Amino acid sequence: MASTVLIRDVLKQSRARQQPVISFEFFPPKSEDGERAFFDEVLPQLVALKPHFCSVTYGAGGSTRDKTLAIVERIQRQHGLPAMAHLTCVGSSVAQLRQIVQQAEQKGILNILALRGDPPMGTGGFAPMPDGFRHAWQLVRLLREMGDFSIGVAGFPEGHPECPGGKRADWDFLIQKIRAGADLVITQLFFDNADFWEFWEYLTQHGVQVPVIPGILPILGLQQVLKLTRLCQARIPSSLQRRLEELAGDEEGSIEFGIEYATRQCEELLRNGVPALHFYTLNRVRSTRQILTNLRLI
Repeated sequence: MASTVLIRDVLKQSRARQQPVISFEFFPPKSEDGERAFFDEVLPQLVALKPHFCSVTYGAGGSTRDKTLAIVERIQRQHGLPAMAHLTCVGSSVAQLRQIVQQAEQKGILNILALRGDPPMGTGGFAPMPDGFRHAWQLVRLLREMGDFSIGVAGFPEGHPECPGGKRADWDFLIQKIRAGADLVITQLFFDNADFWEFWEYLTQHGVQVPVIPGILPILGLQQVLKLTRLCQARIPSSLQRRLEELAGDEEGSIEFGIEYATRQCEELLRNGVPALHFYTLNRVRSTRQILTNLRLI
């Protein structure tokens, strides 16, 4: 039987016990061999770290929709771990989104990360379907109307790169998503905690009370960071880039530095009261396990 634990309840219970919630993000493997390796090797090792929940991404343009739901269902059924399915507005009409949500509910998937989403690479900017949603808050409202879902949304400590009004205008859009019914916020990756604190202070001053969870990327090397920050437009502090450039070509040294950097980032975040940490695992074990070990959370 699939788990029906709501992530908003997990967060409430952990807050009452004053314990940080730890969660992991996975992406659907692209091949059958990759999927076997994920379920047979990667997932059991990460579940052994006892995260409170996980999330599974949704490919650009909805390209992994069915696979995302199947993986979330299997994680819940086999491991009893609450799992959150990403769901985007891209490429779907409102009627199709309703069908997807109904399908998720039938599979026992009650935790959904509601996103506007990004179009497939090379297709230009975001454009809604003729009978689709333009904004994530509309998807949040639909989910709230359709059932008792625990709804997460994305937050951008440096502002969404497509928001013309700057980061505070983007943060106002996030507040709109929360008012539409979101239970929690998971942030885009960031490498300077000062960006997160400014973001969190703004939300708090505007009455946001739902948990805001920092998204942490364990750095593997310079090229990985350059590629991911190009996609999401996150800022690389100059001191961080210099060190990664010094380590270019040293894979082991880069991984160890990434573990150390993320550990320091998380220590400061936890020391100053964040309720949870969300790790972008990239379907890898080593770095996330070592960071949690360093933090004495396993």
